[in-house]
Amino acid sequence: MSKYQENLSPNDLFLELEAFSEGRSTHAWKCFGSHPAKDENGVEGYLFRIWAPNAPKVTIIGDFNGWDLEATPMTRVEGGIWEAFLPGLNRYDAYQYAIHKADGSSFVGKADPYGFHAATRPDVSTKIYDLTGGYEWGDRDWLAFRAKNPPYRRPMNIYECHLGSWRRTGEGEFLSYRDIASYLAPYVKEMGFTHVELMPVTEYPLDASWGYQCTGYFAATSRYGTPDDLKYLIDQLHQAGVGVIMDWVPAHFPRDAFGLYHFDGTPTYEYADTRKGEHPDWGTNVFDFGRAEVRSFLFSSAMFWLEEYHMDGLRVDAVSSMLYLDYGRKDGEWMPNINGGHENLEAIKFFQDLNTAIFAAHPDVLMVAEESTAWPKVTKPVDDGGLGFNFKWNMGWMNDICHYIKLDPYFRQYNHRDITFSLMYAFSENYILPLSHDEVVHMKGSFFGKMPGDNPLKFAGVRAFYAYMMTHPGKKLTFMGAELGQWNEWHFEYSLDWHLLQYAPHRHTQEFFKAINAFYLEQSPLWEQDDSWQGFQWLCADDNNANTVAFLRWDRKGTPLLVLCNFSPEHRKGYRVGAPFAGSWGVAFTTDDEAYGGEGRGDKEPVKTEKIPCHDQPQSFTADLPPMSAVIYRCVRKNPVRKPKTEKAAGTGAKTGEKSAVKVTKARSTKAVKKSEAAADKPKRAVRKKKTEK
Repeated sequence: MSKYQENLSPNDLFLELEAFSEGRSTHAWKCFGSHPAKDENGVEGYLFRIWAPNAPKVTIIGDFNGWDLEATPMTRVEGGIWEAFLPGLNRYDAYQYAIHKADGSSFVGKADPYGFHAATRPDVSTKIYDLTGGYEWGDRDWLAFRAKNPPYRRPMNIYECHLGSWRRTGEGEFLSYRDIASYLAPYVKEMGFTHVELMPVTEYPLDASWGYQCTGYFAATSRYGTPDDLKYLIDQLHQAGVGVIMDWVPAHFPRDAFGLYHFDGTPTYEYADTRKGEHPDWGTNVFDFGRAEVRSFLFSSAMFWLEEYHMDGLRVDAVSSMLYLDYGRKDGEWMPNINGGHENLEAIKFFQDLNTAIFAAHPDVLMVAEESTAWPKVTKPVDDGGLGFNFKWNMGWMNDICHYIKLDPYFRQYNHRDITFSLMYAFSENYILPLSHDEVVHMKGSFFGKMPGDNPLKFAGVRAFYAYMMTHPGKKLTFMGAELGQWNEWHFEYSLDWHLLQYAPHRHTQEFFKAINAFYLEQSPLWEQDDSWQGFQWLCADDNNANTVAFLRWDRKGTPLLVLCNFSPEHRKGYRVGAPFAGSWGVAFTTDDEAYGGEGRGDKEPVKTEKIPCHDQPQSFTADLPPMSAVIYRCVRKNPVRKPKTEKAAGTGAKTGEKSAVKVTKARSTKAVKKSEAAADKPKRAVRKKKTEK
């Protein structure tokens, strides 16, 4: 039991450390790292606690002791845990843990794995920062809205953002978290995005890694300010009605000497066997997902960002690299599991336990997997054998569509499957359709730059394919800059090309993104049934010669939108398309609108259906389909269904009915008698003649 007075009660501390040693802790940051405390005499200071099971000696070095290696030794307690109390410290004091070698010949300075704030690169020390009682949140209404509105039947349109290059100062310097908030929150709200996804803001040493080689799993990068400054950014987005998702990287970590690599002088956080513990292509190390204390470290990191920073979700990076033991490895470079397979059974269990813990505590958050293979049941419940995520990036769709849009329109007819195959599996998982940062770097070209043809055709292509994405089943994600029609691919060193907005085609493109995002939010058929065939119906998937597709999107009330996409430069007048019912169908949205840089072609007035079967529908109409465009129709007047005439009722009430029935019976009897008498009076010859004529 601790002899110090700290934030946790003695009982809570005991339970958390017990859970830590058993691999089930989700709040380890509350007892590890540096925290305000008092010693037995009531002296105020900071208590330091780390896990370094194989270290022979650990001392604390920092501003407060002149970085003296021997001035502040730590005491080893059970479970490989070390602790020390230091009085009189202040916020922003820098420190490291000195991990000494057994022979005393040297040491390695390590940043605090549980530190909340880090010095700005190239300085690699940790800074004291107390998170308790600092920032006052103002997002209560947002959190209440989130709790009452699960994402599955709601629109989700994500703006992926790299804070260091979204916008910079005139001198090319970073904006602070607070400065970014003043620009970003109103911008994404105006543009119609529902969420912002932040590329990693956990601390990292190398700018060129974009944050995906992390060294501080509990520290907000100091490039843009302090932890409270990041909270302010998230708070402002929430108050604007915009959710925040953070990229989180539990797959691997870099080999920087000050980081997690060989933390206690031996493999600590990573697998000891290099066949499991190294990523040869990335030059990084893989977490040991079977080690209890490492599992607790990662579980706690995920929970930390959701609770301390009010993140609305985590996008888990590089999931495939964790699931497969042979990921990026040749034969002989990896070790099969106990069953002889290539699945990492420890990583599978890690994901299942992680998602179970997260959703037990916060059922209204997002846990998104970036999984690039056909691994089954990624978004299925754990008790059904799934990994337990609630969304997954549709990497197959992204690869297919990026291949298709780069093709000359003539050759698209031979690659038509690129825009239709995704519907073969679209409802096997809860998907997000990503046009992400990975597709606009490393000579791949920008979204605009991928398009063939001259500039007008390129801009038309951007509009048509973005509209196709917005009407395809699945939630949406777009990397920053696409809305500007940016020529250059993304460079992390520079701001987006905002200066392009001085030119009309780029302003029109931005207006198009704003308009179709707003249209998406308003139209429930585009998001209410994203996860089943109830919300999608093919009309024509095989018109590859014309480079066109036609389909319906349905909401839960049975209201459809009819979508026509023409990915060729040919103007297709009189293009017949089936309709689910008779009536007049008008254009609800067209990418060829002059306001978006188009030429204003296409149907101006509603088109009436004809009773001509087409695309397995009883009715159809002919559409005017502009070149390189997407047009969305809605039924503006539904023809009433004609019902067959019914017999007049015999009466209106019970008594009236009885009287009427008696009158009818008497009338029928009298009429029958008269008819029989008349027939008897007629000569038989006349009867015979009548029969003959008949």
